[in-house]
Amino acid sequence: MTVYADTPARLGQSRLSDGRLLGWAEWGPSDGVPVMLCPGAATSRWLGFGAGVLEALGVRLVSVDRPGLGASSPAPGRTFSAVAGDLRQLCVLRGLGRPLVVGNSQGAPFALACAEAGVASALAVVSGADEVAAPEFAATLAADPRGLVERTACDPVGAEELFAGFTADAMWGMVMAGSPECDLAVYRDPDFAAAYRRALDEGFGQGGAGYARDTVLAMSRWPLALDAITVPVDIWYGERDTSHSPDNGARLAARIPGARRRVVPGIGGALLWTHAEPILASLLEKVTTDR
Repeated sequence: MTVYADTPARLGQSRLSDGRLLGWAEWGPSDGVPVMLCPGAATSRWLGFGAGVLEALGVRLVSVDRPGLGASSPAPGRTFSAVAGDLRQLCVLRGLGRPLVVGNSQGAPFALACAEAGVASALAVVSGADEVAAPEFAATLAADPRGLVERTACDPVGAEELFAGFTADAMWGMVMAGSPECDLAVYRDPDFAAAYRRALDEGFGQGGAGYARDTVLAMSRWPLALDAITVPVDIWYGERDTSHSPDNGARLAARIPGARRRVVPGIGGALLWTHAEPILASLLEKVTTDR
């Protein structure tokens, strides 16, 4: 049986210069090549990927809770650049150098912020939340997401209050209701489902404010200079993914110099877990001596 995710090998919190804590989890050899994961919406540090391949590839996978999620202290009003700054500090505290970075789902814009800020040495965006507030997407969005984007633009404070009412159960229900059968085969796997639910429960452990802040940032215009990113970037989408990007990352890839886009047939948003080995192998090809 395929194992999509397993229990972290190491768990901890690191104290930042302002006294806040960042929670993290690690898998793989402690002396492996550092790969930092910016996880998806409210899934917390507990849900990793690459089970069964990290040791063979020599990867030290580090997943980090964003502020207000899981074991990380809140930081009301935080921005993409502030989160990138937090992760830069964590890299020093945990001896990660300039890690390879993976941004999954709602973690994608935070990973892009790390690439823009020079925190990452290379980046893989996997089933990434796209900049849906960009004008070119207005005519292509379905009615419900378009309404949320418009509400966020008109009343970001009110939108954040709305999103703060979300729960782990609601998130699980939304994922299960909106996923194609190929993804449900992963999500319904008993071991994966248990890991995913635990990650969501911990992600919402402080309430919904952390998730709400992430969502407002992701659904607003991104103050990121994507055309200034100079590190190698891979952009991965499943062909059957209809929820993360209106065009499976085509416009996103075009905005990042040299970005390589890959669309994988037969899978949707579960791509991170079904194709962990090629995603990581491609990143490892980009390891440089100045990490």
